[in-house]
Amino acid sequence: MMRSIAKWLVLLVIAGLATACSAGGGATDGPVVVRLMTHDSFDVSAELIATFEAETGIQVEIFKAGDGGEMLNKAILAKDAPLADVLFGVDNTFLSRALDNDIFLPYQSPLLGDVSDALELDSQYRVSPVDFGDICLNYDVAWFEEEGVPPPDSLGDLVDPTYAGLTVIENAATSTPGLGFLLVTIEAFGEDGYLDYWQQLAANDVLVVDGWEQAYYSHFTAASDGDRPIVVSYATSPVAEVYFAEETPVTAPTAAVLTDGTCFRQIEFIGILKGTAVEEQARLLVDFLLDKAFQEDIPLKMFVFPANETAQLPEIFRMYGHAADAPAQMAPERIAANRETWIQDWTNIVLR
Repeated sequence: MMRSIAKWLVLLVIAGLATACSAGGGATDGPVVVRLMTHDSFDVSAELIATFEAETGIQVEIFKAGDGGEMLNKAILAKDAPLADVLFGVDNTFLSRALDNDIFLPYQSPLLGDVSDALELDSQYRVSPVDFGDICLNYDVAWFEEEGVPPPDSLGDLVDPTYAGLTVIENAATSTPGLGFLLVTIEAFGEDGYLDYWQQLAANDVLVVDGWEQAYYSHFTAASDGDRPIVVSYATSPVAEVYFAEETPVTAPTAAVLTDGTCFRQIEFIGILKGTAVEEQARLLVDFLLDKAFQEDIPLKMFVFPANETAQLPEIFRMYGHAADAPAQMAPERIAANRETWIQDWTNIVLR
């Protein structure tokens, strides 16, 4: 099941599991515990964790620490006495903040040979890309068919009077999808033009809510009794709609807008936290999370794409989940340098 078992066994000998320390640093007669700190959306098949634990003798303890931003804040505040050994889920919108705070140990996993170079954003290997997803506009297919209105195909469509009052988005200051969508507009219209676009969007009665769950399940017509048939979500949201349907539909009830430059590619990373007392075992966990078995579990657990290019996508993902061909991308350093100013200026235009 795992390609890396032989390598793991070698490292286990080196690590000296029989006399290894626990995450807290004290000696223990039981299995070594590696604590995995992650966001609330993390999910994995229990049998995969059980297999890893049985084959390595390592016990994995999963600690969910809030959304991505909250998780990172906790990790930074506790960097002198880390809350865990491995951090899963810091994304490229907050990556520079994590690296600037020097919370990770370098580790170049051999599994990175199976990961696209385009996803690797840290040349010092303090973090490794583990998955990615595209933040995109989604729309209710049936609503547009019934109303005889063409679905949106560009950012510009949203400010057309035809689409007045049809869109719900998430707050860029409180939501990852909201921030991702703001970054898309900055890339599309430039720093000199994106606020003008948002003024037009506000004038066209865009609805702003705190987070994705509220937008999708309280206002989006395809998933609620709301009145907004356009929502900022993910390119893989149509897969989830089909996967969780009581009866499998012939076609997905929602669709993502994948036109060039309309999506933001969100990349999630994993890294070993400085201060861990179980670095060798933490490396084994990183390898496991980058290896094919876990990577093939990701799509239907967290509805993101695996970073490992050898991982096979499930059929439903191949049918209904399509990554954007040309998503908007922005260097983490640029995001870090401007994020707070962009959010404040956006807030002044849209929310005040």
